[in-house]
Amino acid sequence: MKSPDISDDIRSRLALALDVDDLVEAGRLGRRMSPWFSVAKIGLELFSASGPEAVGAFVDQGYEVFLDLKLHDIPTTVGKAARVLGSLGVSYVTVHASGGVDMLSAAVHGLNEGAAAAGLPAPMVLAVTVLTSESDAPSAVLEQRLTSALEADCGGVICAADDLFEVARVAPELLAVVPGIRPAGVASHDQGRPATPATAIQQGAGILVIGRAVTSADDPESAADAIATEVGEAI
Repeated sequence: MKSPDISDDIRSRLALALDVDDLVEAGRLGRRMSPWFSVAKIGLELFSASGPEAVGAFVDQGYEVFLDLKLHDIPTTVGKAARVLGSLGVSYVTVHASGGVDMLSAAVHGLNEGAAAAGLPAPMVLAVTVLTSESDAPSAVLEQRLTSALEADCGGVICAADDLFEVARVAPELLAVVPGIRPAGVASHDQGRPATPATAIQQGAGILVIGRAVTSADDPESAADAIATEVGEAI
């Protein structure tokens, strides 16, 4: 397929989930999908396989790196880990909001310190509110976690599309990053609360995380192009 002319505005809304355990395979996928995506999501699987090298590989490809490690521990441990991650050149790091304000704050400060020591821009902490695989979490839990993210000076949150109205009500200044995106007719797999790209954008999503809807498609380029077109029409 000929490389498309996708605007930077659309590409900045799309994060490619690199849920593989091989850096060579991930790198090929990143190069193949770069016309449609400007953010590369590195999760536990790839980071466990390749560590910080994975971050550098996608920074070198021109991506903003979204490091999805979902940190959760005592504040001191999270802060020290975040300081290391902040020095790697990542743009976003996920931390579980269930850990509370002190833990989230430690992550924010650690990332800032690590980035500053390396002469890099400060990354953004994305507070994980309620996992998209959880379909029955009470609304009070979401509100509490959004409030914690605000108090800790996080820059954004990870939430399901179903929760975007609550994000807009409680914390409209936070960037809303939405996983579980599935175009119409694509299997939801293990996502309990999927949404189409257009629905998520129209409800206030800032970044959509796209994984198997593209990476497992028979024609990944065509699948990515369809999603980008849908996003473009929705913004």
